[in-house]
Amino acid sequence: MDVIVIGGGIAGVATAYHLRAAGHRVCVVERHATVAQGATYGHGGTLLPTPLDVWFGPTFMASRQNAKNGVVNRSGFSGPARQFVRQLAELQEPNAFGHQYGLLRPLVELSRDTIAGMEARSGLEFEQTSGLLYLVRSHEEWEQLRPALGLLRHYEVPHHELTPEQCASFEHSVRTEPEFAGGVLFDQERTGNSPLFTKLIKQTLDMEGGVQFMLGREVSGIRLEGQRASVELTSRPDAGSRSREVDVIHADCVVVAAGYGSLTLLERLGLRLPLYPLRLHTLVAPIAHEECAPHVAIVDAVKRIAISRMNHRLRIAGGAVLQNAKDIDKPLGEAVTEEALALLGQATHDWIPGAARISAALPWEGVRLLSPDGLPVIGNALHPRLFVNAGHGPAGWGLACGSGKLIADLISGTTPEVPDDTLAALRAERFR
Repeated sequence: MDVIVIGGGIAGVATAYHLRAAGHRVCVVERHATVAQGATYGHGGTLLPTPLDVWFGPTFMASRQNAKNGVVNRSGFSGPARQFVRQLAELQEPNAFGHQYGLLRPLVELSRDTIAGMEARSGLEFEQTSGLLYLVRSHEEWEQLRPALGLLRHYEVPHHELTPEQCASFEHSVRTEPEFAGGVLFDQERTGNSPLFTKLIKQTLDMEGGVQFMLGREVSGIRLEGQRASVELTSRPDAGSRSREVDVIHADCVVVAAGYGSLTLLERLGLRLPLYPLRLHTLVAPIAHEECAPHVAIVDAVKRIAISRMNHRLRIAGGAVLQNAKDIDKPLGEAVTEEALALLGQATHDWIPGAARISAALPWEGVRLLSPDGLPVIGNALHPRLFVNAGHGPAGWGLACGSGKLIADLISGTTPEVPDDTLAALRAERFR
């Protein structure tokens, strides 16, 4: 079949990869001049989420004091946004959290297998390293993590619960002063460079053929007509008064994987998804002192700030601001942005003092979508020819690889490699 994928981030490019592997012809439409320029560009290094850092559960926004949970600002919410926060809060209850993570876990494991296959097939080197050390500040926070630790044991996830002294012994950059509660080590989990991975996949597709990339083109609308689907494109910036080079392109089906840009396109078709924008921040800082730099990724387990090493620099990601959906295109106030970036810098100083030159760090901010039940939206929606792959949230960019494989299976008529309850929990129809 001919398939149009809207979006050139990790979700769109991974979807194109698996569609091509299944024998389909693919056209990827991306509004930027190259791939991985939107939310993918600022992803933290963590490949796959664990129960400790999914963006729902007992520790996510559990405190009313924003500084304690890593969500910088939540003021001025509309009614729908407040309802969104209330729905997420329901997943703080341990049984609800365990049930929801149980639905997500098959996608995590599918993504793990999928990434391994992509690496082996193409020999990818994307600054991947093994080892994640989650650190917990207080005994109160450690108690909040108990349900997540229980899930690790239930699913037999390889991990080690460490005392502060053991944390410092394993990772020399971590200090035991001031005191903290302890940590959880995942020596088999990995980090990697998301934009580099995405660009390497594009290079592979360019060499092998069968996938066309239409870069610098923006989608203005989608048409669904019987057995065919079409995508309308805005004119090229340099088209002037001349006839537009491409107006409409046709295919057998369309996959919407355009990040927060997916919302407007789907709303025009009558599909309103209750996904809300999270404004995430990233600092890329040069290493200040090599002897202070960590050899594994450091994650603040409650504030959900990830610090991963990539060659001679550190990528520090987090500092979330939950916005009203109607404010998605409005810039944050300077004070809020400064507060978010200060949160990243402070976390780096707290856990690995002397490791990063924060004064020379390059800041980035971008939007990621989060659903009120913490799960992405993956699958067919509204029309047999329309598919959605969005709402992955900030926890683990590798989920996009598993979701791309899932979309390719659904379009190909292949039985997906996840159980039926997970498949149903990911579909857009769950919000009706």
